[in-house]
Amino acid sequence: MREKKEKKVAPSFTFLIEKKRDGEEFSRDEIKLIVDAVTDNELPSHQLAALLTAIYFRGLTVQETAVLAEELMLSGEVLNLESITWPKVANYTAGGVGDKVPLVLPALAAACGVVMPAMIGDDENFIIGALDKLSAIPGFCRDADLKSFTHHLQSVKSAFMSQHASIAPADETIYRIRRESGTVPCPSLIVASILSRKSASGADGFVVDVKWGSGSFIKDVEQAKILARIIVRTCDLLKHRSVVLVTDANQPLGDAVGTALEIEEIVRFLRDDVAEDDLRQLVLRMGMEVVRLAGVAGSTLSAKQMVQRSISSGAVFGKFKEIVAAHGGDVACLDDLEKLPKAKYIRKLPAPKRGYIHSINAGMIARGVRLLGENADGTLDPAVGVSKVMKAGVQIKQGEPLMMIHYNDERKLEAGLEYLRNSYRLAPKRPTMGELIVERVA
Repeated sequence: MREKKEKKVAPSFTFLIEKKRDGEEFSRDEIKLIVDAVTDNELPSHQLAALLTAIYFRGLTVQETAVLAEELMLSGEVLNLESITWPKVANYTAGGVGDKVPLVLPALAAACGVVMPAMIGDDENFIIGALDKLSAIPGFCRDADLKSFTHHLQSVKSAFMSQHASIAPADETIYRIRRESGTVPCPSLIVASILSRKSASGADGFVVDVKWGSGSFIKDVEQAKILARIIVRTCDLLKHRSVVLVTDANQPLGDAVGTALEIEEIVRFLRDDVAEDDLRQLVLRMGMEVVRLAGVAGSTLSAKQMVQRSISSGAVFGKFKEIVAAHGGDVACLDDLEKLPKAKYIRKLPAPKRGYIHSINAGMIARGVRLLGENADGTLDPAVGVSKVMKAGVQIKQGEPLMMIHYNDERKLEAGLEYLRNSYRLAPKRPTMGELIVERVA
């Protein structure tokens, strides 16, 4: 008679759900048990959702968050960049409509002697992703393998790619259940997710832009400040250097929203050293934080001079072209902007009345652009977007353009226009404008 195999009994995780529900702290071994179970598909989705919900309401201590980040990182592959002797700093940006800084910063860092691995996850985007923008450059490959990614870091000091499946795979599973269970905004889970992926990509320092407002998934400035402090305190426990800026995302950054239109704005900035004040301000400030954190500049003044010189000399533009070429992109498009994708139609969005632009819903602008340009497969038409976006505080006459709309499909126009029209609020008095950079935490 064949010997009966002993049936493996899956562990129950109810006791962990109850423990966090009651506000108790997880031990390192318990967090490791959870991450191992997620990695091995032994934690049922309904129990993981219940656990995440308990964490959402009860939170994690900084110690728990640090342990979770470390275990998530160890659930997959960790890039070994020890052969690269330059300092390695990663950037994370929480949302932002029209934000070109995550595309400029790797080139700026590289031009200043800092390696910046830019492995970008879904949660770093707010409706229109950074990799969608780069994909507007003909030939640009966003899905390089880890070997190519590492090679680019060695050869040109920076590289872009979408989040690789082998990097922190347990975090990918948890993020999916966070979306399904409505627990995405949990600060501790956000921080653990960010740090697990950025650490696994080979960085040893982090410069983070936590955005708040209508152009971010973080709507409240106080929540953004709390998140910033948790990031820095968790990095301290993990022995990582970090700087976090809390910035206002209640209107688009720069004057374009889309994909090719944003690439064009980047090129004009880097080539001619001109840009909207808010874009220039944030690029300079984030660049200064990178070079100071990396140790290649010793003071605020020297950091500012280094960053300004690297842009005005054309070094950053040259490095941006190197990075694009390494990814197979057509660099000729960057020298001749007419070769970038162009829309068949351009029309203005007229102001309905005279007044000051009191407020802008940046998220609605991004959604309007997506409605105008989204293809059946979810990709974006690279030519579609808006340009010459008027900013809050500007006085405008009736009929003057609030923005210029670039589109290819007349059938999608009305749906997109509805969002774009409703994104602006006009008032008779000039509004009080807040600061772009709200707080620095380090």
